[in-house]
Amino acid sequence: ISGMCSKCVFLCIFCTCTGWLKFSQLIYFFSFSSQWEEVSGYDENLNTIRTYQVCNVFEPSQNNWLLTTFIDRRGAQRIYVEIRFTVRDCSSIPNVPGSCKETFNLYYYETDAVIATKGTAFWMEAPYLKVDTIAADESFSQVDFGGRLMKVNSEVRSFGPLSKNGFYLAFQDYGACMSLLSVRVFYKKCPSVVQNFAIFPETMTGAESTSLVIARGMCIANSEEVDVPIKLYCNGDGEWMVPIGSCTCKAGFEPDNGNVCRACPPGTFKSSQGPGLCLQCPPNSRSTSEAATICVCRNGYYRGDADQPDQPCTSVPSSPRNVISFVNETSVILEWHSPRETGGRNDVVYNIVCRKCRADRRSCSHCDENVDFVPRQLALTDTRVFISNLVAHTLYSFEIQAVNGVSNKSPYPAQHVTIDITTNQAAPSIVPIMHQISSTMNSFTLSWPQPEQPNGIILDYELRYYEKVRPLYQTNTARVEGLRSGTVYVVQVRARTVAGFGKFSSKMCFQTLTDGKTRHATRHSSVQHHASHVRTISHSAAHSLAVSIMIYIDPFTYEDPNEAVREFAKEIDVSTVKIEEVIGAGEFGEVYKGRLKLPGKREIYVAIKTLKAGYVDQQRRDFLSEASIMGQFDHPNIIRLEGVVTKSRPVMIVTEFMENGALDSFLRQNDGQFTVIQLVGMMRGIAAGMKYLSEMNYVHRDLAARNILVNSNLVCKVSDFGLSRYLQEDTSDPSYTSSLGGKIPVRWTAPEAIAYRKFTSASDVWSYGIVMWEVMSFGERPYWDMSNQDVINAIEQDYRLPPPMDCPSALHQLMLDCWQKDRNVRPRFTDIVSTLDKMIRNPTSLKAIANIPAVPSQPLLDRSIPDFNTFSSVEDWLGAIKMIQYRDNFLNSGFTSLQLVAQMTSE
Repeated sequence: ISGMCSKCVFLCIFCTCTGWLKFSQLIYFFSFSSQWEEVSGYDENLNTIRTYQVCNVFEPSQNNWLLTTFIDRRGAQRIYVEIRFTVRDCSSIPNVPGSCKETFNLYYYETDAVIATKGTAFWMEAPYLKVDTIAADESFSQVDFGGRLMKVNSEVRSFGPLSKNGFYLAFQDYGACMSLLSVRVFYKKCPSVVQNFAIFPETMTGAESTSLVIARGMCIANSEEVDVPIKLYCNGDGEWMVPIGSCTCKAGFEPDNGNVCRACPPGTFKSSQGPGLCLQCPPNSRSTSEAATICVCRNGYYRGDADQPDQPCTSVPSSPRNVISFVNETSVILEWHSPRETGGRNDVVYNIVCRKCRADRRSCSHCDENVDFVPRQLALTDTRVFISNLVAHTLYSFEIQAVNGVSNKSPYPAQHVTIDITTNQAAPSIVPIMHQISSTMNSFTLSWPQPEQPNGIILDYELRYYEKVRPLYQTNTARVEGLRSGTVYVVQVRARTVAGFGKFSSKMCFQTLTDGKTRHATRHSSVQHHASHVRTISHSAAHSLAVSIMIYIDPFTYEDPNEAVREFAKEIDVSTVKIEEVIGAGEFGEVYKGRLKLPGKREIYVAIKTLKAGYVDQQRRDFLSEASIMGQFDHPNIIRLEGVVTKSRPVMIVTEFMENGALDSFLRQNDGQFTVIQLVGMMRGIAAGMKYLSEMNYVHRDLAARNILVNSNLVCKVSDFGLSRYLQEDTSDPSYTSSLGGKIPVRWTAPEAIAYRKFTSASDVWSYGIVMWEVMSFGERPYWDMSNQDVINAIEQDYRLPPPMDCPSALHQLMLDCWQKDRNVRPRFTDIVSTLDKMIRNPTSLKAIANIPAVPSQPLLDRSIPDFNTFSSVEDWLGAIKMIQYRDNFLNSGFTSLQLVAQMTSE
């Protein structure tokens, strides 16, 4: 049996066939005759062997059986039998009858216990199952030296599936002259194997030769699953195939010889599971035990939060060197050299700690929040910082810290250097505001608070205003006389100390009376600049508490448009702006979504309007004029200007970002998705923004849903303050049409503004009524497909838009109030806000739905028009006017002929 396949397990090997049971039985008779004989013979190499032989070919009806002993199955489902035998050629036997055979049969019987002995005729009762009829490939006929020269045949047969404890084999001879040399009985298995770092157990083959038996694998020691399930398939030949899933060595273990995971020795590590090998510990780290997943940093060395395990451990930097300072009044510049030691890292940055100290240095406190650091106070990458807004004549202590990515790991404070400086004398800061105490026809009395940072004792104030010149004043209250009645004056004031004058305050506008009534302070009135007049007023402790009202200043009244931009719009460093994606196109260039990160503030999303390359000065002025306008407004329902970029290219206007975009498209995208209260809330926000603008004496001129922006909280904000351009220049926007030499959004514009260019807050109220209609119709186009001229004619004939579907009658009535022909009887925005507030507080007032008013009107179609008579059907006519989508509506409502359509009215 040496050299046999390791996949085969032999249940029994009969070399001499000792112990077999032999019986013979005639087919049709119950008498027994033993014809199988155990004799000596020769194999193919003429070696003497013991065999079972039968050769009773001269007697008819042979039925000679040879039965094995009981064979234990051992769990196998399919059994293989290898038979070595010889068969005598019938033709070589003289006078042989026709019943001579050259084949024999192989049978098996499955049982749970031993049931056959030498004294039993077992095959008579047992239902044997035939495996096969065995035929010889070669038979022998020659005789040599008195013995037979045999030709040995070898055949293998299999049977199954088996389920009982064991079985018997039986060999039936029915008329052959043959010898049974040996029988081997075996089954096949897939041996235990380690593959892909998983152990698969010894597995029996299946019941059929084509069966695939699944074997589940288990990861070897110190390995973990990568893909599950882990399995192999054992085929019918005892071979493994189709591997699925695998294991790999754990962190701290490396593969060795393909199927062993060996622990990393001391001084090495492996940080993650996988096929990688153990690595030497990086500099300044160590591992003292086997299977290390990371090397621990040595004392005084650390790893940063973003450092990988294979990176060296590093230390904190040394302190900055050679600090120098430059003091200029209340500002200071600090410069220094980098640390000598960076700790082995390249991410060193600097923090500035500012403390304001008493002159005797006994105590210090942190600096005020208004102290400004440029470029910033923390995480400086340069070795220079500009610090301003300090207090004059004050001792400051500045600590310059050097930190890197592991400074937060060290238990010790950051290495630093400290420098003390004392600020110089400085001019006072700006006067924040002025108040008007009283006014007459030719004078007014003003008052203002002391500057927030006087920077010393204030000696006097200088007052500058247009039209008159007066001597210096020593108080912070002044009466300015000799003025013209009913005239608005622009006034500025500044304070002076021994260090000189501070900056002038913002321009404040004050008006003398025409009727003797008291007027309060105003700011930013739209007036032309005239010759400046100056007064100086001595310092006094008197402070006025009068409230001022801001007035909008038209940026086009400035001789230098850049002055308006500088006054009303904050300049933004382009490095703080990050452009991300295009969200639209404006008249002057692309509009982007981006981010803005100003020093000391959180990063926010912004909208960025850009001025395309190749612009001329007039285009730049027009582009920035919108920023000059927006910069004067501060209201939650007005789009907020963040600032402008004018010192680099492209020129930008940066505003807050409104996530839901324009109101008209937003409503169309969400048709029917909002309740009436939600819609009223949107309209109330728009009205509040317009109330604020009207109080600023600003007329929008282009109020429409397309110019209202909506944020993620459904807050509506008025935007697009550039219609002054449309009134002066050509545009291809179909919403605007020529009128008296300019462009006007006809569908949204009051009749007096169309006819006489009379734009007022009352004309904005008319436009607001149209916006209300857009909101309640979820963004439908006002007046639908009517031409602009038809809209103008219809309005002149007192036609007004009907209520949108499901519109409360109270809201439609408010719309009609806004569309009064006499602008003087239209409600003010203050009234509109109040009315909407009442509706929100009392939702029951919105339950009554408006009906289309039954007012006389003309037929919509004139039968006398030749074009109408050219159509053959309602469908043809609707197609010609591009309203074919309403065909079913017409037919279902009974308008089945052109004659009926011609009788239709607006009702």
